[in-house]
Amino acid sequence: MTDLVDSLSPGLLRMVEDGRDAPVHDVVLAEPGEAAGQPGELVLGVGLTGPADAVALLERAGSAGAAGVVLKAPLAGAPEVVAAARRLRPALVELQPDTSWTHVIWLVRGAIDRAHAPLPGPSGPHDDLFALADTAAEIADAPVTLEDARSRVLAYSGRQDSTDPARVSTIVGRRVPPQVIAHLRASGVFRKLARSSDPVLVPEGPDGMLPRLVVPVRAGGEWLGSIWVVARTPIPADRVRRLADLASVLALHLLRMRAEAGVARRVSADRLRAALRDGAHPVPAPPPWRVVALGSGDDTEDVRQRLDLWDAIVHRFGWHRPLLTDVDDTLFAVLTDPPGPRRDAGTMPWLHHVLAQVRSHDRTLYAAAGGLARSPADLPRSRDEAAELAALIATGRLAPGSLRLEDAWDALIVERARKAGGGDLLGGPVPALRSHDERHGTAFLPTLAAWLDHYGDTKGTAQALDVHPNTLRHRLRRMSEVTAMDLASPRVRLAVRLQLSALHARND
Repeated sequence: MTDLVDSLSPGLLRMVEDGRDAPVHDVVLAEPGEAAGQPGELVLGVGLTGPADAVALLERAGSAGAAGVVLKAPLAGAPEVVAAARRLRPALVELQPDTSWTHVIWLVRGAIDRAHAPLPGPSGPHDDLFALADTAAEIADAPVTLEDARSRVLAYSGRQDSTDPARVSTIVGRRVPPQVIAHLRASGVFRKLARSSDPVLVPEGPDGMLPRLVVPVRAGGEWLGSIWVVARTPIPADRVRRLADLASVLALHLLRMRAEAGVARRVSADRLRAALRDGAHPVPAPPPWRVVALGSGDDTEDVRQRLDLWDAIVHRFGWHRPLLTDVDDTLFAVLTDPPGPRRDAGTMPWLHHVLAQVRSHDRTLYAAAGGLARSPADLPRSRDEAAELAALIATGRLAPGSLRLEDAWDALIVERARKAGGGDLLGGPVPALRSHDERHGTAFLPTLAAWLDHYGDTKGTAQALDVHPNTLRHRLRRMSEVTAMDLASPRVRLAVRLQLSALHARND
């Protein structure tokens, strides 16, 4: 329920009480004298006259197990209505008072249907947008493009007469060319579109760009996009009014598309999360896979903010249906790792390229990849490995960047052994040497760690510690006087080094 409301425009719907936050599979009207919905249904409170009617509807919906109830403002905010929703537990959603119930049914049902469809069909809202673009072109008697608030082309009319190079470049490139955007920004076009519902006339621009009439598309005060008309000659006022009416219809289509994309993304994330947890669900990409933990150095970001950040990054680099989800507050992606140098979107070589690009602007971004998963049953293991590597990056024990399990397997083994020890030193020479260092200010522990790391090589150890070899020999002799050290045993050397690693990690 919360995902569905979040996917729709905040200018239309607002979650007042999330109730059980149950999934929604349909939307229905409340019929007098009948049960108000059933489990999984969102009930629309049409024709209610006051708080008493609203409370009665909530009681019926609660008894029927309905997922939620939609009421118009200000009725949804009445104290007794909110209290009833909190007590009865169906979600309570507020609808703006000037919004048509028909539009709500159309938006919500469209979002639900598309989210639960196995794959998008050959026709849908995008085809509707092209039909609307053709309708706008007929009204204006001129070529038309429909664009979102980021100047990305959503659809365009079929007629190509009275066009210019800027329009051709816009359609071919699927977005407005940079030089045209600069001209529009200098003319104050975007500022006007963001603040007003009035049509804007754009003067001629670079590269033979003809004048444009731009009609903003808004819903609930939010700027969603625009209708762009190539206005070689002025558009009559009555036609401009008809285009403004068409903009209201287009707003509903854009809201529906956004809702469907948002809900579909959440459904996909839920399915992927289940696959990463139990290894029993299919992944819509060819094996072998790697589960990759994605993150940044900003500790203040929650997982949803990280998801939005990485979703924007991977879309910008061509992965339009990314496999992203969160598990236990860590953001994961599932990528294919094919043999060879292929760099298709959604593959590990592609991700390595993406990291190289984005880290030039933010050095804290990183991707930590677990081992290969050749079947769905391997996905949880790869996820755990990726999470462990990400934790080492987050604590500064591994450098951020693009990292695979094969690149840092030794660090992971040491970390697992350290955790298995529970942080207890148990015995051996380390506790006595540590106590001596604390009482006398000696440096026995770092000396022992360096000696072990250099395989007992006196010269290399002395250089690492920046001391004279004789000083090193003196320290080693003094250490043997403080406590017995059987460093001839490989098992003892390994145990001591793990103890020293645990102490170092504890002090960081």
